[in-house]
Amino acid sequence: MAEVNFLGDLVHLNLVKLIGYCIEDDQRLLVYEFMPRGSLENHLFRRSLPLPWSIRMKIALGAAKGLAFLHEEAERPVIYRDFKTSNILLDADYNAKLSDFGLAKDGPEGDKTHVSTRVMGTYGYAAPEYVMTGHLTSRSDVYSFGVVLLEMLTGRRSMDKNRPNGEHNLVEWARPHLGERRRFYRLIDPRLEGHFSIKGAQKAAQLAAHCLSRDPKARPLMSEVVEALKPLPNLKDMASSSYYFQTMQAERIGSSPNTRNGIRAQGGSLSRNGQRSLSIPNGSYASPYHHQFPHPSPKPNGKP
Repeated sequence: MAEVNFLGDLVHLNLVKLIGYCIEDDQRLLVYEFMPRGSLENHLFRRSLPLPWSIRMKIALGAAKGLAFLHEEAERPVIYRDFKTSNILLDADYNAKLSDFGLAKDGPEGDKTHVSTRVMGTYGYAAPEYVMTGHLTSRSDVYSFGVVLLEMLTGRRSMDKNRPNGEHNLVEWARPHLGERRRFYRLIDPRLEGHFSIKGAQKAAQLAAHCLSRDPKARPLMSEVVEALKPLPNLKDMASSSYYFQTMQAERIGSSPNTRNGIRAQGGSLSRNGQRSLSIPNGSYASPYHHQFPHPSPKPNGKP
């Protein structure tokens, strides 16, 4: 009912279109527009080819516009409450659209500052003050956006028990790196192989830190997030051509256990899970930076 009520009223380029619904006996079916590239989650975490930097920033901008519309432009403000990578769907051109409004709530009205509600959402994305008090505001969504932006920067899930101790919770692991230039590079998804904008990544990291502020009032409005993100998809100062980045990469490789132990992968390199990334004869890695778009579309299953 929440889904039908919200998406029946709300129309925006960055919200998925609800085409219709069916009710037959105890069967309930919602019909969305077809989103051929599936979810952001599939592209970030389940596909072998990494999502290119400019596409990540394009998706972040589109998703931010969707939240900004809900918070600041809709006739009645809406708190989305379940912002995460699996709920961001992508069309053929990687335009992001928010889906799944099952947990959405009307924002506070009049002189009220928050909505009191039972804590719902997804662990790892929910704002800490909301989890502790049940007080829901639009700044709760801003925190969740910060988590997703961090996932896009790092290629890591918000919660991952397969990581070493101290790295299970992405936000807590990343906080010390966000404000420091020398440590900041350690955040960036290594699968990008340096194919990211230095200035863009720094600004995205600063923005994520701002969104993840422990004080909800210190977090930006989503309209401010949109303005900060607008230039980022088009920046061309690639880290791979930076001497500082190349030096840091050499230090990282030199300090890795495999290199210290004299272990090298033949015909490619070994990733963290032991899978081999193939080398092309000219010495470049099998990555999207050496191929033309578009990628083959993932299975059109929308949400997992």
